Amino acid sequence: AGSQRLRDVINKGLTEEVILHGAGEAFKGGWNQVKLYFMLGLPTETEDDMKGIAHLAQKIAETYYEVVPKEQRKGKVQINVSTSFFVPKPFTPFQWAPMYTEQDFVEKAKVVKSEIRAQLNQRSIRYNWHEPDVTILEGFLARGDRRCSKVILRAYEKGAIQRVLVIAPTSVVSVWPKEIAEVADFKVTCKALLGTKQQRIRMIEDLQAFPFKALKVAVINYESTWRDGLFEKLQEYDADLIICDESQRIKTHDAEQSKAIHKLGDQARYKLILSGTPVQNDAIDIWSQYRFLDASIFGRNFYQFRNRYAIMGGFNRKQIVGYKDLDGLIRKEHSIAFRITKEEAIDLPEQTFIKRKVQLGKKEKDLYNQIKRSSYAELSNGDKITATTVLTRLLRLQQLAGGFLVTDDSDKPELVNTAKLDALQDIIEDYVLGAGKKLVIFARFIPEVTAIMKMIDKTFQKTGKKQVAIYGAIKKEDRGPIIKQFQEDPDTVIIVGQIDTLGVGVTLTAADTCVYYSKNFNYATYEQSLSRIHRIGQRNTCTYIDLETEGTVDEMIGKALARKEDMAKTVVDDWRAYFE
Repeated sequence: AGSQRLRDVINKGLTEEVILHGAGEAFKGGWNQVKLYFMLGLPTETEDDMKGIAHLAQKIAETYYEVVPKEQRKGKVQINVSTSFFVPKPFTPFQWAPMYTEQDFVEKAKVVKSEIRAQLNQRSIRYNWHEPDVTILEGFLARGDRRCSKVILRAYEKGAIQRVLVIAPTSVVSVWPKEIAEVADFKVTCKALLGTKQQRIRMIEDLQAFPFKALKVAVINYESTWRDGLFEKLQEYDADLIICDESQRIKTHDAEQSKAIHKLGDQARYKLILSGTPVQNDAIDIWSQYRFLDASIFGRNFYQFRNRYAIMGGFNRKQIVGYKDLDGLIRKEHSIAFRITKEEAIDLPEQTFIKRKVQLGKKEKDLYNQIKRSSYAELSNGDKITATTVLTRLLRLQQLAGGFLVTDDSDKPELVNTAKLDALQDIIEDYVLGAGKKLVIFARFIPEVTAIMKMIDKTFQKTGKKQVAIYGAIKKEDRGPIIKQFQEDPDTVIIVGQIDTLGVGVTLTAADTCVYYSKNFNYATYEQSLSRIHRIGQRNTCTYIDLETEGTVDEMIGKALARKEDMAKTVVDDWRAYFE
């Protein structure tokens, strides 16, 4: 706000004296540019408050010439003034305040512009303001209820949004098309861009050439966005709306995928980021995400942003040792953010089940189908079919779905596909390193447990985080201390175990999230494993994430357990369904 009166109304803890002193200190330090952000249309605002913006800019310009000797000045001072327009956001003190019309906003901007032109240092003051029509739209979306959906649908039908690009972690890419198909009440064609680079390019071309009227949606993983050929094809696709799911994946400002997504965002008219943990480790994590979302919030220069909010120290002053004005950073962040907590989601169930789909590579898929066909032939030609013979063949298929293959000339499983491990690493980065949660991971086979532990060790390098494990080879007398360590040590954040060993008789309520890398065929064991985190002492909603390899026995096991079936008892009668 431009005046002290209005700053007091909105509880802004800054006085004019503090502002001018801060500017003076910056000028003494060699800076000659200042950027000022204001909001017009605030409750109780008067014309004097609006003119106060110009007067404050003039006083800051005067401060420059007062504190910096002429021989030390690096040219004239530059004051950049930006104003946005007030939108009453839910869950804020002014949520019920009225909002001005588009014309009102234009008139207010004209008052500020006119007053700036009347200042002595007008040539040193640049002024720009947020588009009022966009502000009105923001107000509509911020305050509207589900009836807004009809208007949004009509906007789509009139061509406001025709092409959507969703960028997500690899393990979530295949989830988006299924979710869209379930909830979309309009025509939509959606493609998960998985496979080789050429296959993905062809999918984008198919979307572009789709001849019927429908919303076109392409879903791709973060790592692929900047690859040669794919990036250019995404630019050609020219999405109207880009959604970054788990946007903390672009927190590193100079990473190739971040820079590529910034460029794609500059091209799109509408952008949305989704994240439960936009700031994972450092406050500066937010800059790259907002650079994509709206560069006017924190600017386009990372180093200016860092200098504004970070305190540098250490060797050659290149390390961040603290932060300053975090309240100001949070206010800017929340100016276009909407936050909802689990407590506010009153209809959230006690247990939430999520499926993460992964895919085999072409070579592994062909091998899977070959094993399935040979198993069918062997069972068809056999004298007697027993549960043991069927389950033995299903075990080999399940191992391959988890990425492991036992070759004919070896008795040890060999890791041939890392799709599930990669998906699990995504989850660990998001839930453990990102959200600060503890995690329980169940797997059926010892080679899976071993591979998971190796991947976690690599992921946890230099983080100070630890994992523990319980499987068949761990002595019973050693398991109690392991459980105690997981429950009580804040740095021990993951416990990995075989479902038959870790899934029964222990309390793991330090975690509220559980991942099933693979399951066994027994419903009673599965039901027991669910209760390791969902039991007395648990205060949070429990989340269970199933990693399922598409088109494999994983899906059949999941469906059987959902029906509370014990596959060992039904597999003889239904064996053809697993191998056809």
